[in-house]
Parts: sequence; structure tokens; C-alpha cells
Amino acid sequence: MTDTVAAAQSSPISDEPVHEPWPLRWIALFVILCAEVMDLLDALATNIAAPSIRADLGGSETLVQWLGASYTLAMAIGLLTGGRLGDIFGRRRMFAIGAAGFTLGSIGCGLAADPSVLVAARLVQGLFGAIMLPQGLGMIREMFPPAERAKAFGLFGPVMGLSSMGGPILAGWLVDADYFGWGWRMIFLINVPLGIAAVVGARYVLPAGRGERRVRLDLVGAGIASVASGLLVYPLVQGREHDWPWWSFAMLAASAVTYVVFARQQVSRSRRGLDPLVEPSLFRKRAFTGGLLTGLLFFAALIGFSLTFTLFLQVGLGWSPLKAGLAGIPNSLGTVLGFALGAGLAARMGKRIMYIGATLFGVGVAAMALVVAGTHDTPTIWQLAAPMALGGAGMGLFMMPFFDLVLSSVDDHESGSASGTISSVQQFGSAIGIAILGTVFFQVVDGHVRTDGSEHAFGLAMQVALWCVVGITVLAALCVSLLPMRPREGVSPH
Repeated sequence: MTDTVAAAQSSPISDEPVHEPWPLRWIALFVILCAEVMDLLDALATNIAAPSIRADLGGSETLVQWLGASYTLAMAIGLLTGGRLGDIFGRRRMFAIGAAGFTLGSIGCGLAADPSVLVAARLVQGLFGAIMLPQGLGMIREMFPPAERAKAFGLFGPVMGLSSMGGPILAGWLVDADYFGWGWRMIFLINVPLGIAAVVGARYVLPAGRGERRVRLDLVGAGIASVASGLLVYPLVQGREHDWPWWSFAMLAASAVTYVVFARQQVSRSRRGLDPLVEPSLFRKRAFTGGLLTGLLFFAALIGFSLTFTLFLQVGLGWSPLKAGLAGIPNSLGTVLGFALGAGLAARMGKRIMYIGATLFGVGVAAMALVVAGTHDTPTIWQLAAPMALGGAGMGLFMMPFFDLVLSSVDDHESGSASGTISSVQQFGSAIGIAILGTVFFQVVDGHVRTDGSEHAFGLAMQVALWCVVGITVLAALCVSLLPMRPREGVSPH
């Protein structure tokens, strides 16, 4: 959902005459929403199903981390170029290709017979998702006149909110019901009808628009960024399993060097008058660089929390996937409430609402850690409900003004690059959160079991992971100070 907001707010497409009749516009919007729902359901459902997947396919504990990290890492890299592919080859064409590839990747996930094939299929999903998602926003701005555009974008909130609430429940129900003996495979195969609807709809109802300015792809830059990101995430996930060998630290160091090479390559490309993946001028703007760091930290905390919470409920407490999905309802309700309240408060409070949101999120997570400790590592779903709702409300308040504050600080010619960059960093933060907090969780479990074999190993691991989430959230809140108090006057990111 937040990728959608970022892209919508910074799209460089101008207001063009609308040629589609109004019924066709709204049918086309439904097609675009199908794509958004596929992405969100896939991300949420995989966390719920991860323990069942590992129990069926085997593999090490790191499989649980790679199921999420491979998808978000692939999408992070793909988003740097995904929107520009639409500018070059046409948005409708790239939307259809992205939807078809995502659907095929989903089929590959559903039919995977071993962990490596499943992770590879997740990579395919992420790459094609990064091609598919950016195209819809440009087409909405083409199809809808300004008077209707706010209503069109306004539908994303309720649809995404319902998906975030229903996704984990649907996933848990499908895994538990074990239809046709397919179990967890159904959470991926359910994407097939949505994907077919998106591909067919793209052929018949979507406009074949392109951006105003032709751009050239920076495939070399994309390759360097991919290598740098892989060198960072791989040792964070696999290092623990191999007892942190020397090569894990060597890869982390090589990642830092490769990111420097990427930065220099982007500056060189810009000086030669070519289109970089990331406009170097963006990093001279404090609000933008602060926004990247804030988003990286907050999404690392948020997605890392989601994974470890699911592991604790299913692996530690032995809850069924459906019960674990139901446990997330208070968080989803709180998030919807936070966004609703934030919409009215953001104009008056500016970035101060982000401090309130970070505080509520941190307090909710800390309260959850205290509940786990106070119930001797066996909390009930009702004891977790209030902290979950509080944390969700904080997330909604934090995210509501975030993209406006960051993206309003960029100039018009930088808006496309800024949108792709911040969406990419959001996904990259998610991958980092999965890698770090998943590693912390399993490290504590393994260490505690080796020490005394305590049955409370998972409870202790959850408490440590939750306090790590609180610490990362504090760092994200500190970075909010780099953002402007309010969006820059005279600039409308919408």
C-alpha cells in the first residue's frame, strides 16, 4: 500500500485529456486494484504460512527468512527500474507482463517441491511485481480527471485495509482447511484467478500510456545495486547457521564497498547527461536523505516484528495458522484507525504526528514484551489484543504524513527517481528487518536450548526480538528530526 502512495504522490505525469468513458475508467481501476491485492495478500499470507511450509518442505530455519527476504529484496531492486520500463515500452504492456510473470511465479511457488525452488519462485514474484505495480498509478492519473482522481486513489485505503485484515485470516484458513491436500500451496495458487483478471483486463480496458519524457535504462547501475544488496542480506540470513564464518563479515564489508561504487557510477552517469537510477541531487536534500533513513529503519522494525510474532505464535506456542491470523486483527484495525485519525491531524500537526505514532508503536511493542514475560511465555489472544491495536494505531499515524513530507521536498524533475528510490528503500528495509530480527530470534532460541533446554526459549527469543524492535523504532523517531515540519509550501505531491 505504501508503495502505491509513494508513486501516486510523485508521479510526473501531467493532466492529459481523458478519453475513456466513465464506466471503463472504474473497471480499469478494479483491474489495477487486483494487482495491488495480489502483492499485499502474498506478503501477508507468506508470513502466516511460513512455519507450515518449512514443516512440509524441510530446510533450515533460514528458509522462513528467505521466503520474505527474497521477495522484498527482488522488489526493492526491480522498483528502481520498474516505472521507467512503462515510460519506454508502454504502461499497459508492462502491467500485463508484470501481472503474467507474477502469476507464473505464484504457480511456481504453489508447485515447488523443495525450498530452493520456492525461494527462486519468490524472487520471480518480486521482480515481476516491481514491473507491475508502478504502472497502475500512471494509468490512473491518465484515466481520471482531477475531480475524480482523489476518489480513485481514495479506494486504495479501504481495499488495502480490508486486504491487510483479511489476508492473514484467509491464509490461516486455507492452510488449516488443506483443500485438495494442497495446504499452504493454496495461498499462492489463489493469486492465479486474480492474475488472469489483471492480464485480461489489461488487454481490454487499460490505456496504453507512456511518460512525457523518454528515459534510458541504467542496467549497469541496477546490476551493481543488486550485487551490493545481495552481499548485505545473504550473510545476515545465513551467517548464524554457519556460526558466523569469516566470509560473512567479508561479504558485509564488500557490500559497503559496492554501494560506494554504485554511488560513484550514478554521479558519473548523471554528469554525462544520462538517466541515473537515483538522481544524485536528491542526496543533497536533508528531507529526502532523512526520509530514506527513517523509512529504512521503520519498515525494518515493522516487517521484522511481523515475522517474529508469527514464529512465536505458531512455532513457540503451537497455535494453528488460522488462530495466528486472527491474532493480527487488532493490529489491522488499529492501523486503519491510525490512518483515519492521521488524515485529519497531519495538516495541523505536521511531522509531530510521526513522533506520536512512533511512540504508540514502540509502547505497543514494549507492552507486548511485558505481556509475554508476565504470562510466563504463554499469552492468550486476548492478552495480546490491546498492545497489538496500540501498535497498529501508531503505525498508521506514523505512515500517514511520511510520503508527503519526504516527496514534497524534491523538485519536479526528480520526482520519478525519488518515488522509485523511496519505494525501493521501503522494500529493502523490509528485507533487512526480516534478516536481522529473524536471525536474532533464532540465535536466542538456539543458544537458550543449548544452555539449559528450557521450554521457555521461544518466549525469551520473542522478548529479545520485541525489545530490538523498540530500539529500532526509537532510532527511526530520532531520524524524523531530519524531516521538515510540514510539506513544502507551493508543492503538491498529489
